[in-house]
Amino acid sequence: MKNLWWKQIDMLLLCAFSSEEFGPVFFQEPDDGIFSLDSDDKKVIMNCEARGNPVLTYSWLINGTVVDTEADFRYSLIAGNLIIHNASEAIDYGRYQCRAENSIGTVLSRDALLQFAYLGAFSGRARGAVSVREGQGVVLMCAPPPHSPEIIYSWVFNELPSFVAEDSRRFISQETGNLYISKVQPSDVGSYVCQVKNTVTNARVLSPPTPLALKTDVLMFPDESSLNSASPSDICRWL
Repeated sequence: MKNLWWKQIDMLLLCAFSSEEFGPVFFQEPDDGIFSLDSDDKKVIMNCEARGNPVLTYSWLINGTVVDTEADFRYSLIAGNLIIHNASEAIDYGRYQCRAENSIGTVLSRDALLQFAYLGAFSGRARGAVSVREGQGVVLMCAPPPHSPEIIYSWVFNELPSFVAEDSRRFISQETGNLYISKVQPSDVGSYVCQVKNTVTNARVLSPPTPLALKTDVLMFPDESSLNSASPSDICRWL
């Protein structure tokens, strides 16, 4: 009902100004957007609509530079909307502005940031075991893969769906993804896997496992010949 009301207002304005010349006025400006590179349709649409008399012409700017829709086949215009085909972060990431003009004047829209969402894979290289003495602290590194925008970190203990629960001894940094464990206990021994989740696409990937083991101190005793030739102070040090 609300959309119908606005359409009626729009028609009344068109009728009122149909014979009067006026400069462009925006009805819709582009908005910030995040495009998933996992999408099957590699097409981005940046919306823009204005009114004016005489008829308006549209153009677009990316980071202040005019987009050449005639020379670059990846770009096309439908009314005031910019269509980007085969969108690529390396080329198309940036701030976009729509420009509408006629013989009366020109208007430039607010800028809209176009970002791209993706989540790469972890390196398949095996991770070495981490050894720590009981009661000491340890940090397990996540080393996340390339991603955009933010990701959420969690850790799997031994196997899914057993996740590490944060408490007074265990903490997961949502900046680095690293897992911090203080005062390691025998129950902490096992295999740890870092899981990352893209906040836009909800895609998840898992790291190779990192084994955590307890160090065991091995006592080295001198042989009999060493004891026979050693001084009392040396024997005390060994013991």
